[in-house]
This record gives sequence, C-alpha cells and structure tokens, in this order.
Amino acid sequence: MEIDFDLKDFLDKKVEQYNQPGFIPNDPIAIPHQFAKKQDIEIMGFLASIMAWGQRKTIINKCNDLIMRMDGVPYDYIMNHQDKDLKSLLGFKHRTFNDTDILYFVAFFKYHYTHFESLEDAFLIGQECKEDVDLETALNSFKMYFFSLPDYPLRTRKHISSPAQKSTVKRINMFLRWMVRKDNKGVDFGIWNRLSPMNLICPCDVHVERVARKFGLITLDKVNWKTAQELTANLRLLDPLDPVKYDFALFGLGVEGEL
Repeated sequence: MEIDFDLKDFLDKKVEQYNQPGFIPNDPIAIPHQFAKKQDIEIMGFLASIMAWGQRKTIINKCNDLIMRMDGVPYDYIMNHQDKDLKSLLGFKHRTFNDTDILYFVAFFKYHYTHFESLEDAFLIGQECKEDVDLETALNSFKMYFFSLPDYPLRTRKHISSPAQKSTVKRINMFLRWMVRKDNKGVDFGIWNRLSPMNLICPCDVHVERVARKFGLITLDKVNWKTAQELTANLRLLDPLDPVKYDFALFGLGVEGEL
C-alpha cells in the first residue's frame, strides 16, 4: 500500500476529533480514569479491557460493581486481602466472565505485584529493549506467564487471547494502547516507558475492521492476528512512530456511523 495523503489528512483530523476528554465517559477507559495510583490504573484498566465486549454502558457498570466489591481500592484489596475477604467477589458475572475467573485474576495480580512494581513487566519477559520488543512474542509469553500459577481454572484461559491462537488479541492490544501511548490529550495514560508506541498493534474490533476495509487498510478475508498486523503495517505508513493513534479515528467513525 502506498501512502494516501488525503486519507492521512482525513484520519489525522478524526484522531483529533475523538482523542479528547469527551471520549472518556462513554468508553471502558473511564474505569481506570477513576484512579491515580499506577497499580490501580493497571489492574482496573486490564480488567476493563478483558471484559470489554457487549454494550459499553454495561461494561462500565460491571466494572464499577467490581470496584465496589474490592472496597474501591483494587491494588490494596488484592495485596492485603484475607481468604474471607474474597467472598465479596462471589456471584460476580459479566457475560462468560464469572467469579471463578476474577478469583484467579486476583491470585495472578497478587503473585505478580509481589515480585514486580508494574504490570508492564509481565509483557517484557525476556525482552527488555523497547525498540526491539516483538509484540507477538510478548503477547504469547504473557499468556504463558498469566497461567503459570498451579491449578489455574481451565475455563479462565478463554479470557486471555494470544497470537498463537490466531486471535487479533483486540482487548489486550487496547489495554496496551491505554498504558503505552503518550500525548497531551488526556485519554490514554502513557504510564509505561519500556514498551514503545511504535511497537503496538492496533485493536481490531468490528467497528475498526469495517471502517479499515472501506479505506483499503485491510485486504485479508479472515479476521485474525495477520489482519491486525496488516492493518497496523498500513497505519505505520501514515505515522511510523504512533500508528495506533488511528484506532481513535477508525473506532470513532465506526461507532458513530459516520460512514
């Protein structure tokens, strides 16, 4: 694909339109924006992204329910809970994500934060130089690490996607965008410094895919990891340093029905 400067100009304007604080309240990113502590942002950002399917209003309500069940302080709850405190999580459910799943997520977070200060470390196993991070390897390694605790529930594996499954890994790529992208717009957090925006893969949901196909940014028939790679490679032609900023434009055009 050659650079279409008219398309770049149009999408750049749409990024400016949607990448602003007014985007936050109706999007799952509103959940981590309730917090100031880095670990709370990471934990609730990750949970909000993993549960991000269905209506956005429902996703936000369910995440707020989860925050209340953790006494409004997710990191403190995870690190300092007693077994009896976990009863507050029983009965939680969002679509196919239930209390068995959240209990394992809590166990993983406690294990991880006992050893590391940030969740960013979980995506850098064996990869430390941010310019050379291979995101496909990082995402596959992350899933292996996430399920490295003994006796993890088999049912919970379906909630963490990886390129090895040929998934687009939409939810985790969205979470990584939130944590890694840096600008002064106030939407994405940019609190991670070892992963680079240039290495990210664009989240490829139904809205993004539909709009991207209209613009010729996706040509592959199937929707899988290679589709997300193709989309991102074409977006890198428009901005090699920050390709996933165009997620705002593609998603915004799709969800607002502008096309």
